[in-house]
Parts: sequence; C-alpha cells; structure tokens
Amino acid sequence: MALKTHRSTPVYMAGWSHSIFGKLDGLSVENLLGNTVDAALHHARLTAADIDSVVVGTFNSGFVAQDFPSSLLMNQHAGLRFKPAVRVENACATGSAAVYYGIDAIRSGRADVVLVAGYEKMTEISSAEAGKVLLKCAYVKEEGAGTAGFASVFAGIAQKYFDTYGDASEALAMIAAKNHLNAMGNPYAQIKRDLGFDFCNTVSDKNPIVAGPLRRTDCSLISDGVAAMVLVSDKGLARFGFDKAVKFRAAQQINDYLPVSRRDILKLEGARLAWQRAFAESGTNLADLSLLETHDCFTIAELLELEAIGLAADGCGPAVVKEGQTLRGGRLPVNLSGGLKAKGHPIGATGVSQHVLAAMQLCDEAGGMQLANTQLAGVFNMGGVAVANYASILERAR
Repeated sequence: MALKTHRSTPVYMAGWSHSIFGKLDGLSVENLLGNTVDAALHHARLTAADIDSVVVGTFNSGFVAQDFPSSLLMNQHAGLRFKPAVRVENACATGSAAVYYGIDAIRSGRADVVLVAGYEKMTEISSAEAGKVLLKCAYVKEEGAGTAGFASVFAGIAQKYFDTYGDASEALAMIAAKNHLNAMGNPYAQIKRDLGFDFCNTVSDKNPIVAGPLRRTDCSLISDGVAAMVLVSDKGLARFGFDKAVKFRAAQQINDYLPVSRRDILKLEGARLAWQRAFAESGTNLADLSLLETHDCFTIAELLELEAIGLAADGCGPAVVKEGQTLRGGRLPVNLSGGLKAKGHPIGATGVSQHVLAAMQLCDEAGGMQLANTQLAGVFNMGGVAVANYASILERAR
C-alpha cells in the first residue's frame, strides 16, 4: 500500500478540560458536559459565542436514555444556539473521531474555532448490561458469543499471542502495575492505587480470571466522564492571542476490516499504518517522541501497540516491558496518565482525554503526571480491535 502524506492547514489545541473519571452518581450527561465545557472555554479564555462549530462524541448505544446529544450543550450555553453541531461515533475511538472531525472543519475552511467534547455515562446500567453494549464494538456475527463480553475477544488474542510467542502474563502484569502507579499522579483517574506487580500477576479472589489468560487487572474500567477542547486555525490563534497552544504535527486515521478473522490480529496492521503515516506527515520518528498515550483497553492491547509503533519487533514486546523502556524514566514513557486501565475508559471521552492529557504534558500543566522536558507527544486511540485507528503527534506551538 502506498504511503500517503499531506501538508494541511495548521490546527491547534488552545484550551482544554477534563472531568474526574469514575462512577459519577447524581450527575446527568447534560451537567457533566456543561460543566466540563465551561472549564474548557475558561481555559481558552473564550465564551460560547466565540465558537464557530461544535462536535460531540459519544458511543452511547444504550448506556443512557438520552441520545441525539449535539444540541444538549445549548441548554447551558445559550451562546452556542444557531451554531452547527454534530454528534460522531466510531466505537472506542469516538473521542478521536470527534477531534478529527473538528480538525477537518478547520482545514476545510468551515470554521476557525471548534469546540470538541467527548463523553460517556456507562454506570447507569449494570456491568452485565454494559458488557453487552460494549460487545457491539466487535463483529457480533462472529465474536458475539463470548460470556465475558469484549474481554472474551481480547482474551482470544492474548491466548494466540501466548501460543505464538510464549507466555506473556508477567509482561501484562507489569503493564497493569505501571499504569496503576502512574495514575497515582492523575487527579482525574478513576483508580488511584498502586497495586504493584505481585498483585497484578497473581490470580486471587480480588484479581480473578475474567476470560482466557486475562485477569481483572488486565481489563480497563467501566467509567463515566467527559473531556473537552477548543481547536483553532492560524486565524483563530491570531485573533484571540492564546497564551498556550499545541499543534497537531500529524493526525492520521486508518480503518481496517471489522472481523478479527480477516486479519493477522497480532500485527495490528491498521495501527502500524496509522503510525507510519503519522511519522511521515510530521517528519519525525519514534525516537523523537517524549511520551505516548496509548489505548490500553486491555493490557494485551498496550503490548501489541508497542510492537505496532515500532518500539519492539513482533513477539518482543514483553522484553521491552521487562527492560523498563515504557516506565517514566524509560526510553518511551507510556500512559503517564494511568491509561484506560487505571484512569478509566468512558468510551466517547477517551480519545479526547488522551489528547488533552498529552497537551497538558507539553504545556507543563500535568501536575503530578508531569514529565520534564517534553517535546513531542504521541497519541493512539482505537475502536474495536484496531479497526478504527487514530495516531496523532503533538507539539507545543507557544
């Protein structure tokens, strides 16, 4: 497949906000969205009237009764009335789909200032019901029979990896332990507990097997939460004179076949191609990245993504993990936020959250998560099993 690159209109993040992730009882979708957007507008020093276009990302698919959310924000932000607003969805990559839709609105010339918000309220239904909703992100015709929902799909992938390259249980436990440790510095994280390698590596009453070789600590969380950002063009950047801005050096989306059966699933080919194109678009390479926020819906996903981005050869991800290359002080710190594993995974918010937290790192606003001397940040968000793949490279512009 030919490698396609492009040089497009620059797009910047010029304001952002992030709610706490977790079980947010007593807060409606409307209130969660409204409050987080308030904070993003405040951070950007804008009013709702300054916004040209609105993009809202949510998977929903039965998590809450209220669908058609594109105009919900107008209830609390009258300045958005009569602005174009749209809802987008792309499974677990819904948040990045919303971000990229906003980028496209700017690059097309339709807008100079775009408000993007991603959210999910997953805890209003039972865990069993939520599992059934999440399984809709798989190819249900072939992959919908697993008793553990979407975990069954990734458990099958983990078992295939083990059968091909050897037991990687310890590496998966190290990934889980790393992400829980990192989440200790994240005020927005759902679980702020350092569980440690021994707990994550041991099957117990508190850490039972969920499916196949995957333990509870190998699986991300059912979460509520919102993240929001303001995207601007060069014209918007000049007009409002923002103090801080983060530029998209690359924004690449690749979609692949939906059925796992049609792909060599251990290669995550869509993710690999997305990263190849992102590095080509940005004129950078893996060694240039200061950090990576990646999609660890299950620990096996993070392991495969390390190989897809090129940090490890096929089957060598466990060695890279055990060498500490993805730790805070390692070659490429991965998921300093705690990742989906410990931060939480409200489906529609996840991709927006990843971009927001990367921007915070680049602008020295990451508090206890902060890594020194950050230059470029990578973000990878996927829907399904590397079906919808979004790879971004960000740098501070001012």
